[in-house]
Amino acid sequence: MGLMAGLGAGVLAAAQATIVDGAAGAPGTEPDFSVYAMFMQATITVKLTMILLVLSSFWSWAIIIEKWITYSRLRRGSGKFEDAFWSGQPLDDLFDRIADKPRAPIERVFVSGMTEWRRSFGDSGLIPGTQSRVDRAMNVSIARESETINKRLAFLATVGSVAPFVGLFGTVWGIKHSFESIATQQNTNLAVVAPGIAEALLATAMGLLAAIPAVVAYNRLSSEAESLTGGLENFSDEFSTILARQIDRRQTGAV
Repeated sequence: MGLMAGLGAGVLAAAQATIVDGAAGAPGTEPDFSVYAMFMQATITVKLTMILLVLSSFWSWAIIIEKWITYSRLRRGSGKFEDAFWSGQPLDDLFDRIADKPRAPIERVFVSGMTEWRRSFGDSGLIPGTQSRVDRAMNVSIARESETINKRLAFLATVGSVAPFVGLFGTVWGIKHSFESIATQQNTNLAVVAPGIAEALLATAMGLLAAIPAVVAYNRLSSEAESLTGGLENFSDEFSTILARQIDRRQTGAV
């Protein structure tokens, strides 16, 4: 009985050691679950998914930084121009100074309005319909500037909405690879299942890493873009009111 008990204990210990070795890999080694190692162990499909997410994240951050700098510069330029516009100096002098090189969007809107205003003078005075032509010229300029201000923001919205699903695709593919490994090796040890699950979770994490900053930045930058465009529209209305007053005075004087 003692001999049989000893043999049974030895067999049980050997079986436990085999299970532990199968789960942990070769004796004396530990599985490498670094990002680089998991990337290199992933299937080609998951690798391509991760590369796409990384590139999308880098491009998103490039757009975020570029837009942040651009919007700050536009706000400073608009503030300087409005200070000069409302300083009381003649608008013709202001136009002559910036007409050749308008830098800020608000300056280009002003130049478009003043250009049409000057073209509306004929031999007998103002050509009829001057007010509507000036308004249309400034509206066209505002639409053009708004398109430039909002340029590339759609990419951030796309990354924010699509990246989680791309990461989910990598997750599904990694889990699929794990089940294929189980079926091929006919082994349900953790060492067989863990790599596929790890690469699947890494794809999900990279999708979220690309999506979250893109969504936050899109919401913030789109709000800034709307504010800048609204500022152009407000200036256009104010400038149009000033020109309408000038038109009324000229018509009253002519009568």
